[in-house]
Amino acid sequence: MTEMVYGALPQAAGEPILPRWWRTIDKWSVSCVMILFGIGLLLGLAASPPLAERNGLDPFHYVERQMIFGGAALVAMFATTMMPPQLVRRLGVLGFIGAFAALALLPVLGTDFGKGAVRWYSLGFASVQPSEFLKPVFVIVCAWLMAASHEINGPPGKTISLVLAATVVGFLAMQPDFGQSALILFGWGVMYFLAGAPFTLLIAIALVVIMGGMFAYNNSEHFARRIDGFLNPEVDPTTQLGYATNAIREGGYFGVGVGEGQVKWSLPDAHTDFIIAVAAEEYGLILVLVIIALYATIVVRSFLRLIQERDMFIRLAGTGLAAMFGVQALINMGVAVRLLPAKGMTLPFVSYGGSSLIAGGVALGMLLAFTRTRPQGKIGDILLQRGLR
Repeated sequence: MTEMVYGALPQAAGEPILPRWWRTIDKWSVSCVMILFGIGLLLGLAASPPLAERNGLDPFHYVERQMIFGGAALVAMFATTMMPPQLVRRLGVLGFIGAFAALALLPVLGTDFGKGAVRWYSLGFASVQPSEFLKPVFVIVCAWLMAASHEINGPPGKTISLVLAATVVGFLAMQPDFGQSALILFGWGVMYFLAGAPFTLLIAIALVVIMGGMFAYNNSEHFARRIDGFLNPEVDPTTQLGYATNAIREGGYFGVGVGEGQVKWSLPDAHTDFIIAVAAEEYGLILVLVIIALYATIVVRSFLRLIQERDMFIRLAGTGLAAMFGVQALINMGVAVRLLPAKGMTLPFVSYGGSSLIAGGVALGMLLAFTRTRPQGKIGDILLQRGLR
């Protein structure tokens, strides 16, 4: 009778963790993540040897590191998927405190590695980018605050989340890191909209963002240079965008052949920000469409599962994580084909990068934990019951 009311799969008493996890996890999304990681290793074999040669390292130095970081990311992802939403929320709040403190201390203890933006902590053997770890836990905290605001005598969670988002974006803009700032604002805006924000308030926030962009353009040479390069109808063939555009054009439908691409010898970020250009040149449009389909499958399946959830925190947090995951992939590929200004943003689970891979594993683990089938009432069942009364 319980299953008829709540529309959920029965849970066997004393069922072991792994069988229950396997029965309730979204296997399609897990498969897509694994395929993306495999594609990332395949592209890393093509893109990273030229960089290793320029740096005097072993040809597959970066591939080996990507396997290590990717293995850690997958362990973090699978471990997180087994957690109940309440534990994910608690750990997310604690993680946000640590990540925000690390972000705030960047101007004092961070480094720019000669790239003009102080975004990293150097550990000697590796580097850590706090903003990558801040994104998923920021979503958790904001979803918790927004959900709490709907409770009787609850706190003003929406207002607190707005102040929190503005504070985080302010610290990111100081680096400067406008790409991550835009991603944070987008994820927060999606959750704020779902939580019942007035449309006029969203318009007002959009106007503030536009004014902030104009201010950054007039006061930040780094930001203005990227916008001017994007708006310029003539693409300098010696820039990263020029190399990437030419590589995508040369690749055609089926690519120039495995190992035959030339863009990896010219692009310093071929293994990170412009990895999709390597895919397009060597494997053609076919592989690019496969990559897009994999990201779309994860996002759409997550939305379809979340739309049935009754718990507001799970709906908000899951939607925010899925939206940020999909938009980050969209931004990375949009930059490569010159539909968006250069952002310095990795392609999730495909690009090289320790912080990006591990933080992405945590974020996907949270999302998969929220989309697991649980023996609880779904919103469709509740609406049906109300309609039959």
